[in-house]
Amino acid sequence: MEILNRSLAILLLCFVALAHGKPGYGPGEQDWGYVDVRPGAHMFYWLYYTTADVASYKERPLVIWLQGGPGASSTGYGNFEELGPVDLYGDNRNWTWVKDMNVLFIDNPVGSGYSYVDTAAYYTATNKEISLDLVELMKGFYAKHPEFETVPLHIFCESYGGKMAPEFALELYYAKERGEIKSNLQSVALGDPWTSPIDSVLAWGPFLLEMGIVDHDGYDEIMKAANLTAELVEAERWIQSTAQWGMTQMEVMKASKGVDFYNVLKQTRGDRFSRQLLQTPEERIYRTMVKFDIDEDRDQLLENLMRGPVAETLGIPLNVKWGSQSGSTFDVHRTDFMKPVIHIVNELLDKTPLKVGVFSGGLDLICATPGTVNWIDKLNWSKRDEYLAAKRIAISVDRILEGYQKSGGNFNMYWINRSGHMAPADNPAAIGHVLREFTGFG
Repeated sequence: MEILNRSLAILLLCFVALAHGKPGYGPGEQDWGYVDVRPGAHMFYWLYYTTADVASYKERPLVIWLQGGPGASSTGYGNFEELGPVDLYGDNRNWTWVKDMNVLFIDNPVGSGYSYVDTAAYYTATNKEISLDLVELMKGFYAKHPEFETVPLHIFCESYGGKMAPEFALELYYAKERGEIKSNLQSVALGDPWTSPIDSVLAWGPFLLEMGIVDHDGYDEIMKAANLTAELVEAERWIQSTAQWGMTQMEVMKASKGVDFYNVLKQTRGDRFSRQLLQTPEERIYRTMVKFDIDEDRDQLLENLMRGPVAETLGIPLNVKWGSQSGSTFDVHRTDFMKPVIHIVNELLDKTPLKVGVFSGGLDLICATPGTVNWIDKLNWSKRDEYLAAKRIAISVDRILEGYQKSGGNFNMYWINRSGHMAPADNPAAIGHVLREFTGFG
């Protein structure tokens, strides 16, 4: 009997060692939960263990995905619209990142998605506060999942995430150096990033003119508004520059008759612009940056999914309504919205060994590639000349030209063909190359 009990105990220990996740919404093993990053501030994460054919999930890296906004939900938009294992309609996605690596979606900053605050006093207001909350999230995550402390960690993001992710990576690196956290942080990659907002805004007019989407009169009106935005940024009048950004957006809508900000070749309704005129400036800005301006039916479908079946499956507290605090989260950051973080990227490149990457879809308007190239040219770091002298090479997947890349020092730039703002969904082949080349998995 003693031998039998001992054998059962050994089997139980083996089972516990192998059982690292639980069934969730969609295929594969998952885990999720809250970390109280501060009293009154509750941040939500959703982990998907890789379904790759490997002996252990620890053979593949852990990739964090941060959405933009600020206030957009990684567990919603990034997961179901771009790179998670199932799409908005519950169908398995062929190009999910989970097939290759472990993926951690974080609803950030607090107030986004399922993350929430007890009162308005607990929202973050600056990029630094966002990054420190994310470090606390990772402390809580590693406490629950210490097996990931040695697994290579890569931070990927999109849009406004291009402001949040660099400072998060920097603060996480410094926390690791101070011995406050154990983490195998390797890199940060910025997807269609809002890293230098004014460079993006100043690129709108030239990009649309070259594409034939506006004429010279439209270009002149856009540039008049954009240059005023630039003057306000130069004067560090941050709230006014955010408002003027909204006015520049309106000039783009008027001149283009309602072009899609996230993929200029995407079909839009002929009455789209007239419907946008009925929105207040605040509503237009919020829909563009937090709702991604997707069509109303699709937007409602995602909300119903996240507040219904997903919330029920994950056991989300009944008092938490997915996305209900997103508008407030965005509003609180209006003062920070137009501030650049080029200096943070410089510090990452010169003061840390981390690999830094940028990928940009050529059909994106909101963070247009020409603007991204312009702020990259402003970087001032020790290996700058090495990067500038490097040759740009083709990204070829299955003999198809999917884009271009250029590398120098610990910096990498990827131009993604046939892609707008949501590059992982628009061109999964090119992004698959970026993932393999940048993280070195498999």
